Amino acid sequence: MSGRRAAVLGSPIKHSLSPVLHRTAYRVLGLDWSYDAIEVVEAALADFIHGCGPQWAGLSLTMPLKTAVLPLLDEVSMTASITGAANTVVFDDGRRIGENTDVAGMVAALREVAPVLSADRLTIIGGGATARSAVAAATRLGAREVDVVLRSMSRGVEIRDVAEALGITVRPRTWDEAPLVLDAPAVISTVPFGAADHLAMAIPSNPGALLDVAYGVTVPTLTQAWRTAGGATADGLDLLLWQAVDQVRLMTGSAAPVDAMREALRAAADEN
Repeated sequence: MSGRRAAVLGSPIKHSLSPVLHRTAYRVLGLDWSYDAIEVVEAALADFIHGCGPQWAGLSLTMPLKTAVLPLLDEVSMTASITGAANTVVFDDGRRIGENTDVAGMVAALREVAPVLSADRLTIIGGGATARSAVAAATRLGAREVDVVLRSMSRGVEIRDVAEALGITVRPRTWDEAPLVLDAPAVISTVPFGAADHLAMAIPSNPGALLDVAYGVTVPTLTQAWRTAGGATADGLDLLLWQAVDQVRLMTGSAAPVDAMREALRAAADEN
């Protein structure tokens, strides 16, 4: 169907680079589709979802909408259900289907910079919705044990629930204990840009792979120090790319043009 619509929802949302990725994919695939960034707060989400007609192909969601959308859906994937977060909604014959492509995106981002990565143990920094997705990603990377560094130990309950559903062991760690668990084969930082930079002084001599999901106009100190120490690194732009690759596939039914999307994303990021 030509003229179909898709969008990324959130608040604030004008800074989002998702339109660059999806519009590039549609152009390369020869689709006459639109993709917009639309300001939607949590209280308005239900009305927006219920107002999406047959021209709508799908939606991308930012937090807190990833969690708020779940009771509004007709079907939720196992991954989205376990992590309690759906960053993607696909409209299929009137049905609203929720998926979490952040998980596959994390795995792809790490495996791109560390192709032979097999992490029997993994460390996650942070305890929010992205950290829950990181726990699910850890299982796909082969992890059976996960150390989760938390500012508030109360966040460990949700993380433990995800880990229990996935059959892996999780060990909550305090913020002060973070330097003790950076020697894992893979580390995923889910905290805001620069919040983990103080750990740059604690990087092991032979670091594994690091994914810092935050991104900004500069490279975080932790990421730069990790690279200097010889470790492989991926950033938030890598995650944004790979989660969008799955979204394009789910919404259009076609394989996403990864190289074109990557080139457009990096160009847009350099301009901001």
